[in-house]
Amino acid sequence: MKEFLVIAFAFLLFTCAFSTFAQDDNRISSTWQVQKYDIAATLPQNDSDRNLAVKAKIDLKNVSSRPAMTLTLRISSAADISSVNISGSSVDFTKGEEKINAATSLQRLVIRVPSVQPGASLSAIVDYKLNIKENSGLDSISPDGSQFMPMSFWYPTPNSWYFSRGADFAPFRMTVNAAGGQTILSSGVETGGGFEQKLGGQPFFVSGSWDAVNANSISVHLPKGVGPEEQKRASELAAIASEARTFTAKLLGDTSGTPVRIIAVKRGGGFSNGGTIFVDDSALRRSRIDSQTAMNIADAVAKIWLGNSVAVNGDGYGVISEGLTKYIATQFLESKYGKDVADVERLRQRTAYAAVAKRDSPLNIVSPLDDYYYPEVANKGAMIWRLLSKRVGQDEFFNVVRSSLQDGGISLAELRAAFSPNKEFLDHMFDQVTDTNLQAGLPQPAGGETKVALLNAGGVDATVNVSATFANGEKMSTPATVRAKSYGEVIFKTANKIVRVEIDSEKLYPQTVYSDDVSPREFIESDMLLAVKRLFDKQEFANAESAARKILTGVPRFDDVRILLGRSLLAQGKNAEAEREFRTVLDEKLPTSRSLAWANVGLGEIASKGGRTAQAVKFAEDAIRADAEYGASLAARTLRNKSNSTLPIDESVKAYFAQFDKAAVSNRKAELDAMALSGEVAKFVSGISGQTVEWKTKVLHVDKIDANNILVETSLNIRLLNREPEAGTAVYRLTRAENRWRLSAVDIFEVR
Repeated sequence: MKEFLVIAFAFLLFTCAFSTFAQDDNRISSTWQVQKYDIAATLPQNDSDRNLAVKAKIDLKNVSSRPAMTLTLRISSAADISSVNISGSSVDFTKGEEKINAATSLQRLVIRVPSVQPGASLSAIVDYKLNIKENSGLDSISPDGSQFMPMSFWYPTPNSWYFSRGADFAPFRMTVNAAGGQTILSSGVETGGGFEQKLGGQPFFVSGSWDAVNANSISVHLPKGVGPEEQKRASELAAIASEARTFTAKLLGDTSGTPVRIIAVKRGGGFSNGGTIFVDDSALRRSRIDSQTAMNIADAVAKIWLGNSVAVNGDGYGVISEGLTKYIATQFLESKYGKDVADVERLRQRTAYAAVAKRDSPLNIVSPLDDYYYPEVANKGAMIWRLLSKRVGQDEFFNVVRSSLQDGGISLAELRAAFSPNKEFLDHMFDQVTDTNLQAGLPQPAGGETKVALLNAGGVDATVNVSATFANGEKMSTPATVRAKSYGEVIFKTANKIVRVEIDSEKLYPQTVYSDDVSPREFIESDMLLAVKRLFDKQEFANAESAARKILTGVPRFDDVRILLGRSLLAQGKNAEAEREFRTVLDEKLPTSRSLAWANVGLGEIASKGGRTAQAVKFAEDAIRADAEYGASLAARTLRNKSNSTLPIDESVKAYFAQFDKAAVSNRKAELDAMALSGEVAKFVSGISGQTVEWKTKVLHVDKIDANNILVETSLNIRLLNREPEAGTAVYRLTRAENRWRLSAVDIFEVR
């Protein structure tokens, strides 16, 4: 009981300050709804100033059934509020803390307002400064570019970002004054020195230096000074966004007036809002578009319809804004790249959900406060919409969805009512935790046929395909319906020996366990990649090879597993076989970035063993450019160093590190601070300052990112106070700001 009260109190804390209860609903709803944000912000003009100055005007409507006499706004605890103005008059306000978790709090402003009747409106203007001590992917202030994302809580709004019925989305106007030479980007139409977003959105902006490329009516903003390969990737990204927009429009209707722009960023890749999509700048340096980037773009395009042009709110809103958009995005990938590629994406989604399936909440009450929120609402949600679409037919499914969007708003309750013939199924899927576990028994041959027992441990009937694999590798399947919490049986009328059976071979149903879908059981993990990785990490390479081949028989496009197969073969000295696997990955239509990096590392190691040094170096550099995974990048750099490959190093880079070494041993923190970008690497600099006895840097390689950013690989010999001498590799990111190099990140630090 005590735990229940604590949970209930936490839930109440993060909802609106004033709430009303509907006659047929005892859950908390909003009092205020934002009609529009109008935000004017000014970035600092010098390096020492870490404050964003903001004037935010918020137009609000009382959407409750009672008069409202109090307005509560929420904003970052780093905001210093100087004044609040309500409908033209300055007013007093009180501040309070609203705890989110052990690490994060919001600042709560409580304002007394003249009585606002139901359906009436008011305007609030808040003047404040936001102090950013250390840059992150959510908020940053830097000479090379700044960004402020919704989840940094940088603007005031009435409903918590963690409100279980949805955060505030509204049209907004964004005007930002930046330091000279920087470009400001947000979503919507650029007009009058700012951005006007007429769809519902959450205010954000990013500043920096880009070269704009327009292709397929999509604008792509590339870091200045990138080469032709990066420009080629940009065109491919634009093509994906354009095709995804056309695909989604056929399903949900036209939103052709919404600008779509893709922005390459150093951090924050994967964020999207109102047609503006952030991609990691490393995606442009890879040999092909990776699966996560393609999926993020397709998902972001679907969100233009579901969340921006049409408001999504109410209990379980994430099942639409995250789950339905992911379902649509995966359907798009299937149309563009083929079902086998889309099935791998579904496998990844299923695996992500399986990791939380035994501790999730019913979808109609899950909240962004829950750490499993996104794995559940996005992945389980997408699976449920796929199941429902299969039940009613895809054309009918999207006819119903499209009809529900016509009034400009949609909720899970509305969609459930629209699919009322499937009420029992949807009630179970949305109102209950996952309890389905489908199991197949061992095949039992008898009299020219084979029987297979089935079990459905869940509370909803399951209609599935059961697949059988014969000893010669051929397959056949048959449909079956297994009643809830019941046994069933299928009969394969064949005399051929069946060596493997699998229930729900299409993997339609959310389950608590997936490994027992197959009989004889092959793995104990629902995560097939983990099953191979565990063997590989134990250096049981022959067993890892066997497990990987078994998985690839059923999912041949699963590039993550194919990489582990190649690495297992390489570890056993089967170089020719390993090379075939690595090249297969590089030829995949939509591999992961991690797979691209490790495939290049593997091919580089094979080339090195064969004495083909130039090829080995080329593969290593491709892996480094992929910038996909710490381990792959470190392995690639180790491989390149074995080749003793060297290129001329800019004298300005050498001079920078000579100065850095002197500053480190001088133990004058101010000197080190001056060599780093403001707001970056603060902990690294503090760890050096006052403790360094010896610090010697040898520059080994310089890898260009763009005109203003480079990666510098170094060999370090250091000794800190009261420590033994240490040596190893460090990789720094240097950024050219104010015509000199500054340290902006430490990507690798393997000094022991």
